[in-house]
Amino acid sequence: MGTTTTQAYGESWYWDNRYANESGPFDWYQKYQSLAPLINLYVPRHPNQHHRILVVGCGNSAFSEGMADDGYDDVVSIDISSVVIQAMQDKYSDRPHLKYLQMDVRDMSAFQTDSFDAVVDKGTLDSLLCGSNSRQNAAEMLDEVWRVLKDKGVYILITYGAPLYRLHLLRESCLWTIKLHVIEKLACEDKSDPPIWELTNPVPLNDDGSSAEELLGNNLMCIIFTFVQRIIL
Repeated sequence: MGTTTTQAYGESWYWDNRYANESGPFDWYQKYQSLAPLINLYVPRHPNQHHRILVVGCGNSAFSEGMADDGYDDVVSIDISSVVIQAMQDKYSDRPHLKYLQMDVRDMSAFQTDSFDAVVDKGTLDSLLCGSNSRQNAAEMLDEVWRVLKDKGVYILITYGAPLYRLHLLRESCLWTIKLHVIEKLACEDKSDPPIWELTNPVPLNDDGSSAEELLGNNLMCIIFTFVQRIIL
């Protein structure tokens, strides 16, 4: 993938063009079924407890549908591309609890402060970090994620970024309590070998993330799954 292409990752026109020529759903990094145990752990489903969940940079992924099928009844999905949002609204017109809105994750002013219990990000922060003005765009996004989360809300970040770099970025932005999880890359999901590390067990994490890299060694090609929790001030 060329530098010019990745620099456009923060631009709506790039995604409009891409989705206009892309048929069928595509899930970045992981499908919902693979991540469900971790989602269930940090956003537990209870009959008398309502969770409002925001999926950022949803694209044409079936991830939100998977959450709804798993019992989450208030899932809001946003994307910068009006093309893909229109397609998803049409696709799920018979499922009103699946809401799709065109929105830039760097400016979610349409949402009130403290309005979501969880924010799920599967590759959106990574995408912004590939583009132009990456640090500014990432900081704006993280500020908005923090703002829309309720106290004790969780930001679930699925990323290919090394712990060292993602930890530095997250600690620069807001006061997070951070836990790190890992999972095999999607291409490895049919392997019969046991996982390198159990998904629902946090990886020991020191200040700079080097403990995780030492533990996993050359297997850091596996996807890094970072769970982030807001602190009450």
